[in-house]
Amino acid sequence: MLFLIFAVTVRILSNSMANVYQKKLAAFGYNPSFINFVMYLGLSIFLCPLMLRQDYSGFGAAFWLFASVGGLCGALGNSYLVKALKKGELSVLGPINAYKSVVAMIIGIFLLKEIPSLFGVFAVALIVVGSYFVFDTQDEGFSFKLLKRADIRYRIYALVFTAVEALCIKNVINESDIVISFIFWCVFGMLFTGLLSVKSGNINIFKNIRTVRYFALVVLFMGLMQITTNYVFSKMQVGYGLALFQLSALVSVVLGWKYFKETNIIKKLFGTVIMVIGAVIITLLRV
Repeated sequence: MLFLIFAVTVRILSNSMANVYQKKLAAFGYNPSFINFVMYLGLSIFLCPLMLRQDYSGFGAAFWLFASVGGLCGALGNSYLVKALKKGELSVLGPINAYKSVVAMIIGIFLLKEIPSLFGVFAVALIVVGSYFVFDTQDEGFSFKLLKRADIRYRIYALVFTAVEALCIKNVINESDIVISFIFWCVFGMLFTGLLSVKSGNINIFKNIRTVRYFALVVLFMGLMQITTNYVFSKMQVGYGLALFQLSALVSVVLGWKYFKETNIIKKLFGTVIMVIGAVIITLLRV
């Protein structure tokens, strides 16, 4: 149990720290898909000894389907996330992840005929109220005008793709184990982000020693994030894991203030706490 708590903590912190350095690299003008391609490539090179020791002949069609779809969704989700980080504030984009649970609830209504309970409706209300405080710090305020902003739209796209990716990862783990799942997350992610970044410019990672260090830190933190995610998913249902991961929104708000001098942090933290509570309630009700 203690190691599981440690893994959840590492996952929450490493995810937010990876976002910090992805945002820094995007500020240098790197294409988001290329940033993630370098990340997947670095991890794949590091995992080469493990890759060579595995037997891949016994996996069925379901494994390859979930691994490839998960890789594609991960590549798209991470690329949209970096696009959002490039244009927007970390302290605003982080809390938006709470809406992932609302998306899951809506999908459940139409596809699974799951009617939300009063607790579910209350939780959605909490997310909406919390997001009011977060978005009210923006020029557009809490309004549909926010959807016209590219950073908000990209963050929503990332939210949807990474939600599908999480389900695929869980299925890949069920078909294999956390190490195999990690390997294929890296390999398929590298393949798809490579294809996405073919037409991108500015692929010189050696602009200066600072950018090289930032790329190395993205590789490190994303590697820690994914292996701990896999471990958590192997020990509990995806819903519980995603509920715990919501805490990264709070870390993102603090890091936005610390690294990028983003303002109105107290108001954003207050709204984020409310959103996280709502997201956790929805997620746990679905487990």
